[in-house]
Amino acid sequence: MPDISAKDVAALRKVSGAGMMDCKRALEESEGDLEKAKTWLREKGLAAAGKRAGRAAEQGAVDVSFGGGVGALVELTCETDFVAKGEGFKSTVATLAEQVAGEGEDIASKPYAGDTSQTVDEYVKHMAGTLGENIGLGRIARYEVAGGLIEGYKHIQNERGTIGVLVELAGVDPSDPKAVEVGHDIALHIASAAPRWVNREDVPADVVEAERAVLENLTRNEGKPEQAIPKIVEGRIGGFYKDNVLVDQGYVRDPKVTVGSLLSGLGSDARVTRFIRVKVGEE
Repeated sequence: MPDISAKDVAALRKVSGAGMMDCKRALEESEGDLEKAKTWLREKGLAAAGKRAGRAAEQGAVDVSFGGGVGALVELTCETDFVAKGEGFKSTVATLAEQVAGEGEDIASKPYAGDTSQTVDEYVKHMAGTLGENIGLGRIARYEVAGGLIEGYKHIQNERGTIGVLVELAGVDPSDPKAVEVGHDIALHIASAAPRWVNREDVPADVVEAERAVLENLTRNEGKPEQAIPKIVEGRIGGFYKDNVLVDQGYVRDPKVTVGSLLSGLGSDARVTRFIRVKVGEE
């Protein structure tokens, strides 16, 4: 039997939401393999379906810049929220977002827009020395579109941006106030609901098959009649899509309305082509 440490159990509890003894048993049954243990818990009905707790990362702040068909998102990482919510730190990440919007994602070796005597990399290292923390560039993204719409959203918590979103809409008039409003609403929704894919077709086939296998085992372990299992599993697969696919999700401000319905109100050609969501502390 593998040696299961308290650290292993704690890690599994964090990502599964299951109890301590259940996590210990799952790791024992899975010979210490975390992914297999997560699957074992789900098949036994001991973990929330589709639960995706992000792996603990660093503290930091995120900012977004968007307009004129261009959007940028920058994360700056540090060790404590005390530093992350400092005015200098927040100002830096905002400046970096503007710089990425104007110059592209590859900014580390370029002069920092807030102090052109130093490169971005040099400036960040200087911040680290001044503040006495490990500070670094985190995730960076830039969207640019011709004829479509880029919208963004920044969720503020503990005095700094903790979630940043960019979303691209096609098949809409970027000068249409209604399209801008819906784009903003969808960006806000993404920040809250954390979808993984835009459409069902974007979900990799192996992910669907793995989910189906878990749900089949879960349903069977619940004692459901064998002949009823396929229909029950199909219903649960539909639930998986509603949890993880953007256009299938109920809009956070009105769960009876799907995000897909919001889009259809802009015309038959309106669609989300891509999005990115970055939350400080998750990967």
